[in-house]
Amino acid sequence: MTSGWLPPEEFAATLPKATAFACLFFTDEQERPVQLRAVYSRSHPWQWPGGCMEEGERPWGTALRECREETGIVYEGPPRLLTTVFGLPGKKWPLSSIGFVFDGGRLTDGQIRRITLDPAEHDDVRALPLDRWRALMPPQDFARLEAAMEARRTGTATYFDTWDWGD
Repeated sequence: MTSGWLPPEEFAATLPKATAFACLFFTDEQERPVQLRAVYSRSHPWQWPGGCMEEGERPWGTALRECREETGIVYEGPPRLLTTVFGLPGKKWPLSSIGFVFDGGRLTDGQIRRITLDPAEHDDVRALPLDRWRALMPPQDFARLEAAMEARRTGTATYFDTWDWGD
């Protein structure tokens, strides 16, 4: 053990590394979660509009950019955090993951029909009752969906820390 302070660059090299993502969570007017089916992930097929933060980007900016890129929706509402997501690294991904799920509000049927998907990322968009999502998603994905719905229902942000990459 060394005594004294390390220069910032040396100290930073000793810290765990993580990826960060942000997304917008939408429901339809009947409070059914709206999700996109990813073409690139069989293990996590249903997702919300969002993605990894880019250099110099803040979580809210990431959520807005990714939503626009993935759906064509230009969201103009205020930032309201629903859920913070954390996952430990594993064999499937070498870094921890930290995520921010923001409330995108309710979409009308017309807004959902006008969603424009990038076929390189997503091939379907659905709004289903919560119980119907369970059969379409891995348990940890469904639990994350339930956490977002609970936060929306209660108005209190949730912390979801079992988004691990598993071994």
